[in-house]
Amino acid sequence: MIGSSLIERIFSASNIERWNDHPRPIQFTEMAKQAHKMIIAYVVARTEEDRGRAVDWKRLIEGSIFELLHRVVLTDIKPPVFHRMMAEQGEKVNRWVLNQLERDLAGLAGGFPDRFRAYLLDDDYSLEEKALLKGAHYMATQWEFDLVYDLSRPLSGIEKTREEIESQIKEHRNLAAIEEMLLQRGLGGNRNRGIYEFVDLVGQLRFQKRWAQTPRIPQTSVLEHLLFVAILFYLVAVEIGASPSRRVGGFLGGLFHDLPEVLTRDIISPVKNSIEGLDELVKEYERQAMEERIYPLLPAHWQEDLRFFTEEEFDNKVRLASGEKRGRLSFDELERLSREEGALALDGKILKSCDKLAAYIEASFSIRTGITSPALLQGMANTDRAPQRNLTLGTFSFGRLFDAFQISWEEKGQRQ
Repeated sequence: MIGSSLIERIFSASNIERWNDHPRPIQFTEMAKQAHKMIIAYVVARTEEDRGRAVDWKRLIEGSIFELLHRVVLTDIKPPVFHRMMAEQGEKVNRWVLNQLERDLAGLAGGFPDRFRAYLLDDDYSLEEKALLKGAHYMATQWEFDLVYDLSRPLSGIEKTREEIESQIKEHRNLAAIEEMLLQRGLGGNRNRGIYEFVDLVGQLRFQKRWAQTPRIPQTSVLEHLLFVAILFYLVAVEIGASPSRRVGGFLGGLFHDLPEVLTRDIISPVKNSIEGLDELVKEYERQAMEERIYPLLPAHWQEDLRFFTEEEFDNKVRLASGEKRGRLSFDELERLSREEGALALDGKILKSCDKLAAYIEASFSIRTGITSPALLQGMANTDRAPQRNLTLGTFSFGRLFDAFQISWEEKGQRQ
């Protein structure tokens, strides 16, 4: 059973600031870093697949979730100290982390806690996936550091930090995408920088704030929201025993579902819904912008993945090995088709409920912190009336999770 304490633990990554001992052009958070890292890991893994290397996507995704939880528990430790601790006392630290998370993970279905334990304590478990994630981790760190560096030049030790990051990345140049991105990163002018430019554009979703028209704590970005929705989806998929294809496809769908907003900005639902035809117009513009700005940066077969994840993203659909696409599927049809060899499935209806739940939690946390507004209250009220709130899959009900984050009249600052 997915508990609210685990969800709160995951969401707390949006409160963890990075580089907070350096001058920063924007607020860097652990959630945004982990989201950027996972999208870079997608680029690295797809490149390895193109070179004939098999990638276990389920292990890669679960590894990213495990590493996020690990970092959330160890939030107050600065990176140099963290890396030394892990090198000298790694097993003890990992056992302590598992102990801290025991109650949060208790009751999760599908062997998830056991795999988490193996990931932290068994050096041979997911060895290749750990290497891919580590390379992506350092590329995401370098992207942040590039923004921090110019403001930090006068600071003592900044050059040592730069040298350490560059040294860590060099250790992963055996990964073709890392080598390619490092070369593209140095290109200037209007030249097409390929996959690095894609990674750079995705990183800019850190700058776009959710609920930008209202004060809110934490003031999460679109990039943070993408990972939060993806993780919520994955936990639900494990809970209901969904096929591996549904788990992987839905997680990646969550990770990319708002990607077009890097080109259009986050247009809030009340605005889109209040003007007839605006939502369809925005969707058409998003498709056109993706064709012009995003897809030319990527190999053609990757482009098909992103179309699958970003167009009609809340439809239950599958892409079969033959390339045939089937949509508007029931959950039973989706499960059956997703188990065919080479199928890629997207649980759009579950993803929509996770998207609504993520927004509900964003509003609830802010109100509980004492920062409220009519927009936040109205957003929660609208969701309480939305059908996605009551989606039920076997014994699993989204309503229970929504109920866990409801707020009282006192918290709303109102009286009956």
